[in-house]
Amino acid sequence: RRYPTVELRAETFNGSTHVPIPSDSAFLRALLLELRLVDDHVFLEQRDSCTRISHSSVHSVATPAGELWPVLAFHKSGLIYACVPLVEGPLEPRPPLLTVSGLSQGLALLLGIMDYVSPSRKNEAEMNAKVGQLRNLLIQACPLGTPLNTNIRSLNSSFEDIQEMPADKDQPAWRSSTYKGKPQVSVCITEKVKCMQYDQRDVVDTWQVYGAVNCKCDIEGSAPNVTLSLNLPTNAPPLQDIVVHHCVTSVDPAMLMSTSAEPLHDSVYNGPYKFPFIPPSDSFNLCYYTSQVPVPPILGCYQLVEEESQIKITVNLKLHESIKNSFEYCEARIPFFNRGPIAQLEYKVSYGQLDLSREKSLLVWVIGQKFPKSLEVSLTGTVSFGTAGKEHPTDYVCTGNTAYVKLYFRIPDFTLTGCYVDQHSVQIFVPGKPKITASRELISSDYYIWNSKAPAPMVYKPL
Repeated sequence: RRYPTVELRAETFNGSTHVPIPSDSAFLRALLLELRLVDDHVFLEQRDSCTRISHSSVHSVATPAGELWPVLAFHKSGLIYACVPLVEGPLEPRPPLLTVSGLSQGLALLLGIMDYVSPSRKNEAEMNAKVGQLRNLLIQACPLGTPLNTNIRSLNSSFEDIQEMPADKDQPAWRSSTYKGKPQVSVCITEKVKCMQYDQRDVVDTWQVYGAVNCKCDIEGSAPNVTLSLNLPTNAPPLQDIVVHHCVTSVDPAMLMSTSAEPLHDSVYNGPYKFPFIPPSDSFNLCYYTSQVPVPPILGCYQLVEEESQIKITVNLKLHESIKNSFEYCEARIPFFNRGPIAQLEYKVSYGQLDLSREKSLLVWVIGQKFPKSLEVSLTGTVSFGTAGKEHPTDYVCTGNTAYVKLYFRIPDFTLTGCYVDQHSVQIFVPGKPKITASRELISSDYYIWNSKAPAPMVYKPL
């Protein structure tokens, strides 16, 4: 989709530094080259030099008229999502990315399109139908080049239901449709814990918790008011880095000022975390947060030592006593990079079972749904390898004895911060008694335990 009005504004804003967008086919060729999806084996100065190392999805695309920047593009599940945001000012010198408001708007729109298209990627007919509807949906989501609604799934794919003006002038733009039926509210708190454990005296282990509160409010009315409160147990660490959805009508400013960049002190905001809002029609994330929890849920130690033609491994895991010992699943995966298939395996596990992957390059230790009463499990074994083939995993970071164990787990009805929603505190100003369901979960995300007998990549090194 092209917006001549936006291109005209770009020409006015950018002046002599303006680079026009080439034809669709020329732009696609240049973009595929920049994303290394063609000619990946060829060294191209403008793409592959050390000065062009990219740490973001914002690219500079070489065109006959010059370098087109910024181009927001990423490759996901066989599809490329791309847009060219407007920079409201000169392009030389290049402004910092955080000052270009069009980038965040463009990213939100692309993520909305991805959310709409990607569930159908395995069904070609369904995918083609959805892509065919995108043009109609973009007229509603982004009529003149400025995204008005990035939740593409909530829009109507036919023009029949589009109203020029909402029937009710009090209805906010983000409520695309009205609900008829018994009022009900579903809330789910999902916390993800990231962890890097080294088991080395001179290296600090790190862990981080990220939370998201997802809501689905089926309530009648054009602008229903809902108030939801997040609660913490006594003496729990406070929520920090809170980001709220735009439908939230008011919050205590102190809540938004609490940041993990500063050490915790007495003046930090401890709640209550109240969120009054007018909900969108579809499910949405009411807020995001972080927290500085004192311990990771599972402490681990991994030792891998190479002895002649075989390696010896030892893995010890301990569930912290404050953690709920009831998992939906819990497993430790032990990959072996840059080696051949596992030819011989001798092992002993104190708990659970050990499986070998079909490619014979990965050990999967299934711990199951509970740790034993001692809360500790261990695995010891010796592994020898055959001749390496092309299908076996390689890794430039994990060479020699630099290796890791990665944990995967989900604990239902539990959060590491202790954060929960009190169902009785949810206020809905509509007639009838609404049905309220609240759930929570803790999920592992990039939970690594590095081999303590070898150097590992550091998140940061102590001074």
